[in-house]
Amino acid sequence: MLTEEKKILLKLASESIKAGLEKKKFLVNGSEIPVSLKNKQACFVTLTINSKLRGCIGHLEPIRELYKDVIENSYAAAFLDSRFSPLTVEEFQKIAIEISVLGENKILDYPSLNFLVDYLEKEKPGVILELNGKTATFLPQVWQEIKTAPQFLSV
Repeated sequence: MLTEEKKILLKLASESIKAGLEKKKFLVNGSEIPVSLKNKQACFVTLTINSKLRGCIGHLEPIRELYKDVIENSYAAAFLDSRFSPLTVEEFQKIAIEISVLGENKILDYPSLNFLVDYLEKEKPGVILELNGKTATFLPQVWQEIKTAPQFLSV
């Protein structure tokens, strides 16, 4: 993704949250959005304050145009993440916004645990784990906090 596209998405995310704080509906003129941001793509928006999670919402599959997904997920991360109370004006001044645009999900068939550990430590991908109907999602930036694959898999 180009730097200019990243700037546009970060601005849309910030403006969406600001509109939510002002109890206004955020409207954007789609004709001003680059064509490259109008493709259906999945994304997550992560909010942090002092490097601590403050909200994170997204989709694993593409359901709408990327710029619209960023707008919706930004609002949801700020006000609808059930792990946190709604973002305040004071917190808005301190948040860092990170947008993770996801590629296509792929199932990894691995012949052994050693193969899986080696793959994870080399590639450091985002991971979706499913077990008994429950799902956990780890974005690639989780590798900044968890350094080894065995640690990653035990979280």
